[in-house]
Amino acid sequence: MALNTSIPARILRVNHGGEHGAISIYSAQILAARLRAPDLLPFLREALEHERTHRRRFRELMPTREAKPCRMMWIWGVGGGVLGLIAGLMGREAILACTEAVETTVHRHLDDQIRWAEGRDDGLRRTIADIQREEVAHIDWAIQGRRGRGFRWLAALIEHLTDGLIWISTRGDSRRLAQELAVA
Repeated sequence: MALNTSIPARILRVNHGGEHGAISIYSAQILAARLRAPDLLPFLREALEHERTHRRRFRELMPTREAKPCRMMWIWGVGGGVLGLIAGLMGREAILACTEAVETTVHRHLDDQIRWAEGRDDGLRRTIADIQREEVAHIDWAIQGRRGRGFRWLAALIEHLTDGLIWISTRGDSRRLAQELAVA
């Protein structure tokens, strides 16, 4: 990935890919939740629709910022599907721990992006902030739905895997971007 690509283009590329991964996570969780946690199906279906909308909104911003989808979208799809299926098969608490961990990791990245976009790209900032509100609602729902604090190990693993997937799919650009956002 070229370092001379604009920051808005890089933000959109990683966010679009992340939403693709989230769609795969929720889709796989829905499959497993039919057997393991049917009470979660309404939330999972609603979250899936949010993620589809988020992906579309990021895609719509790409042309005006000379951004293109991540070349490694398959990693997001496969990684998200595997993660969602494993968490789903582990049951209700694992699904909620997975949701909390993924969305918390995403929230951290979106915070950096919003700070950078303030006063530089208000359209991008508004879109990210709107999407972040729904992502925070997913975190809150997962936390409130948990019956215990088990699966901390799973949540920590998922946070690291999510950060790693972001790093791999952007060929390390996510770390450079985060550093640029921090000093910008």
